[in-house]
Amino acid sequence: MDDLPRNRVPEVTLDFWLIKLLAVTMGETAADYLAVNLGFGLTATSLIMAVVLAGALVVQFAQRGYRPWAYWLAVVLISIVGTLVTDNLVDSFGVSLITTTVGFSLALAATFALWFASERSLSIHEIFTFRREAFYWLAILFTFALGTAAGDLVAEQFGLGYGATGILFGMIILSLACGYFWLGLDGILGFWLAYIFTRPLGASFGDLLSQPADYGGLGLGTVVTSALFLAAILGLVMRMMAGRTA
Repeated sequence: MDDLPRNRVPEVTLDFWLIKLLAVTMGETAADYLAVNLGFGLTATSLIMAVVLAGALVVQFAQRGYRPWAYWLAVVLISIVGTLVTDNLVDSFGVSLITTTVGFSLALAATFALWFASERSLSIHEIFTFRREAFYWLAILFTFALGTAAGDLVAEQFGLGYGATGILFGMIILSLACGYFWLGLDGILGFWLAYIFTRPLGASFGDLLSQPADYGGLGLGTVVTSALFLAAILGLVMRMMAGRTA
């Protein structure tokens, strides 16, 4: 049995989506904390966190199968890096949110096209090889960058605000769930669309909790918000690990 290929990513369960939502929320607040509160600036923070992410991915790729601690560490870090990439392009280099949204949409589409051309499948249930996992993580990076751009575009440039933006993307995700369970929506398509839209959903709630009241938030700050969501993520991952060893 040990010689059989094992999927290197988790099954899509309620816990999966819960941790994913927590991770993207923390990614938003942690990116703001690192770039602003610590004073590193967006460019330096982006480079530092990209190196840290690369190290985490080396650890993840070294696993023979799915390991919750390694996988979710990579997800949290890629959420932070994806956020920083978009923020850096917009705030440091003056690229518009519309351009970044379109650009990352095209990059994600190209990733899926190359993935399918290479493997003849986009299934997340058969991530057995290095190449498939490389496509998987590249797609995830672009979903975070795209979700950041789309969420900021709706919340800030279109002026909906954090709460309304969170509700909007929550309704989109709910419609995808209804399509999957009752209307025959393809599972792989539904998964990746939901994966994209959970990013602006989580980011909106992260900003709602962390931003000052003057900016439409509740004023908890990035430190408190990041710590709360990190603690929740750690609790869920530890429960997963305990369940696997029981």
